[in-house]
Amino acid sequence: MSTPDLVAIQRRTVRVLVVGQAIGAVGITIGVATASLLARDISGSDTQAGLAQTTQVLGAAVASYLLARAMSHRGRRFGQVTGLLVGAAGALLAVVAGVVDSMALLLVGAALLGSTTAANAGARYAATDLAPEATRARSLAIVVWATTIGAVLGPNLTGPAGALADALGIPPLTGPFLLGSVAMVIAAVVIGTFLRPDPLLTARAAAGAAEQDVTGTSWGRAVDAVRRQPALGAAIGGIASAHAVMIAVMIMTPLHMEHGGAELRVIGFVISVHVLGMFAFSPLVGLATDRIGRPAMLLVGAGVLLASLVLCARSPEGSSWQIFVGLFLLGLGWSCATVAGSTLVADLAPLDVRTDVQGASDMTMGLTAAAAGAVAGVIVGQWGYPALTAFAAVLAGGVLAAGVVSGRPAAQRVSV
Repeated sequence: MSTPDLVAIQRRTVRVLVVGQAIGAVGITIGVATASLLARDISGSDTQAGLAQTTQVLGAAVASYLLARAMSHRGRRFGQVTGLLVGAAGALLAVVAGVVDSMALLLVGAALLGSTTAANAGARYAATDLAPEATRARSLAIVVWATTIGAVLGPNLTGPAGALADALGIPPLTGPFLLGSVAMVIAAVVIGTFLRPDPLLTARAAAGAAEQDVTGTSWGRAVDAVRRQPALGAAIGGIASAHAVMIAVMIMTPLHMEHGGAELRVIGFVISVHVLGMFAFSPLVGLATDRIGRPAMLLVGAGVLLASLVLCARSPEGSSWQIFVGLFLLGLGWSCATVAGSTLVADLAPLDVRTDVQGASDMTMGLTAAAAGAVAGVIVGQWGYPALTAFAAVLAGGVLAAGVVSGRPAAQRVSV
């Protein structure tokens, strides 16, 4: 296949992923502001409030590995569609859980919903399969940016979704999950219809990779790739640390605000501001990553995360300027670290084990964040929200270490 054809396919791939991400993000984020509240209402315990989103993150970790295996056989399109449809089923199960007041059903639904999280995260790598090194971070970041559209809209639909749920005679906090499931199905239709030809399969064909050389996701192959290139391990660690910081603080912020009397619409707005920080500036982050380098942007991300934690620690319960700015910076720091770390993974992962490494990376990210989320609920329940930010600051040190390690001269080798 000629280079002009590859360029055209890359452009089409990015456009389709942008549309799919914009729609699918509604399904993921619309329940962010209410998941912890629904879990608290069902369980009757503040300590268990973070379990729903923690389980979703854990589900995303497992799904990342399984979807990567599926993509290694059948391409990015199949993995994306599968993740979105499984997530839609999970969202509907969360609605049922709210109706019958079952914590067990809510956790199963949340775990399945993690499949959509995994699919959305994996889309950033689909944007890099055919991208040249000089613009790889920008291609990845544009797809991350597309999440802004649905992600900012999603939390602000919590009010109307609650009204819809009330009209249907179901608990108001289940409304966001109902609307979210519809968005996920629409996104699956878009990806399944228009993500053709498949970018990963096209990249393999262009490189002359034989099908038997990519027989599926193998943890051992991913570990071997990391062992050969320490910077790859540093990048994976940096991504995981940034995600753990973000999840731990974000999932407990609605509870911190509600304790001070903040209304649901205000909580939803704060989450929207947080999501804005996560995604809206990612094109600029991608441009900067291509220009100043992946390691330098990891260091920037660590600094922004630490600044956000200082503000969150000083925020009183309820609504305050500190929580608004702190959550925005939390999202921005996550963006810097995630775009830089993910681009470094795309740079260094050899084509024949690309999905292996990327699936292992996202699984590590999810497991680390799930553990942090579980601990977050206990910390807030026992010692309060400021103690949680201190714990998160320790995790942010992993992002700082990743920037230092990946910036060493031996880390500058790039795969083909």
